[in-house]
Amino acid sequence: MKIAVATDGARVAEHFGRCPEYTIFTVNDGKIESKIVIPNPGHEPGFLPRYLAERGVNCIIAGGMGPRAQGLFEQQNIKTVVGARGLVDEVIDAYLKGQLEVGESTCEH
Repeated sequence: MKIAVATDGARVAEHFGRCPEYTIFTVNDGKIESKIVIPNPGHEPGFLPRYLAERGVNCIIAGGMGPRAQGLFEQQNIKTVVGARGLVDEVIDAYLKGQLEVGESTCEH
């Protein structure tokens, strides 16, 4: 499984499409096998879901994401988790333990 986290430095970004980068974790049996950071190639409707799907991503975690984007990720069979906040490493750890607490999506559109 691959999980992408919309990233702004060491923190989860407020908006998945406008973040500077994505941290992609490869996870097997609940354990992180690898972690890479890739730059955001640009925000264009429909592009990022395909781009991340092509990299094998199964789930994306972000602070915010609009409903249209969530639908586009769903079409690529990518689970969306929105309303996450905090340090990327702590968020992924909580997610893998089933303990991630999320709030409202920070995206207003």
